[in-house]
Amino acid sequence: MLGRLWRFVRILATALVVASPAIAAAQPKPARIVAVGDLHGDFAVWRDIAQAAGLIGPTGKWTGGRTTFVQVGDVVDRQPDSLKIIRDLMRLQKEAPRQGGRVIVLVGNHEAMNITGDLRYVTPGEFAAFATSRSAQVRDRLYEAKKTDIEAKYRARDPSLSSAAIRSAWMNETPLGWAEQRLAWSPAGEIGAWAIRNPAVALVDGNLFVHGGLSAEYSKLSLAQLNRQVAAALTAIDQSPDSIISSALGPLWYRGLITRDPKVTQIPPLAAGAPPRPTIEQELTTVLAAYGAKRIVVGHSPGLKGIDIARGGRLVRIDTGNSRHYGGTPSYLEIVGDEMVPHAVTRSGAAGGGEQ
Repeated sequence: MLGRLWRFVRILATALVVASPAIAAAQPKPARIVAVGDLHGDFAVWRDIAQAAGLIGPTGKWTGGRTTFVQVGDVVDRQPDSLKIIRDLMRLQKEAPRQGGRVIVLVGNHEAMNITGDLRYVTPGEFAAFATSRSAQVRDRLYEAKKTDIEAKYRARDPSLSSAAIRSAWMNETPLGWAEQRLAWSPAGEIGAWAIRNPAVALVDGNLFVHGGLSAEYSKLSLAQLNRQVAAALTAIDQSPDSIISSALGPLWYRGLITRDPKVTQIPPLAAGAPPRPTIEQELTTVLAAYGAKRIVVGHSPGLKGIDIARGGRLVRIDTGNSRHYGGTPSYLEIVGDEMVPHAVTRSGAAGGGEQ
């Protein structure tokens, strides 16, 4: 009886040893996340990075499988091909789920600027990308519809200007495609509505992604509240100083997790008698605890030498000046489980590149 029992135990032990590799193999692999920083209108470098990361193939189609791809905002401005990148991202948001993947595009301060009409950094090529064979007619009709207001604006600066001189000046300052760009970026327009649907903050497997950063003040809000408030402010074109899309403490602009240099952060001064703001380390702890996150990954603050993993891996800065405007190191961050791997990418010689 005892002998049969021991034989059974040995057989069971052998079965477990044989089965253990299969049990280990059955464990799900950690999810793969790829995060890319600010692109600022450089379509060629976007394609360089996306192909190097295995997100797309030579034709631009999604090849990332079950990867979650996060682009942290500031796709637009400074270089001419913003619209090409946007079209790619729109398409990939639809293609990736068919393979079990996901594409998350965050709202950056430059997307907000385009929606609210702050066009300081829009290049002529970005307006030209919206131009059609009818753009000259559209511009003429727009001038006639707004002629009274336009003339009043110009004469407020120089009362001696004739109507002909005002029209000539306005045409020179209003490139073809300008009207179409403004329509597309309006809250109800194709691009504006897309940007408003995108989140400002996202939490993926314990990784908190945001364009600028999260201050202790705004971390009192839930992720859903943050995203709702940003969408509402963009829809209303709320440019007031304390608006979430304008505030130096808000998620689109905050640089206080990177530096406390007042020239960079532009944080409003404290009221008399108010307690001091937390240190960077204290604030980082507060923010991560608020969302149960292991780390925060930000763009917005360029570091041209490459991705910076700081504060014991709790703060990662991935704006490396990808765009040719900055001439930084093209890069992407790969996260698998608790492992973070920064990747530098060779910049191609193409000024455009790839199929749309």
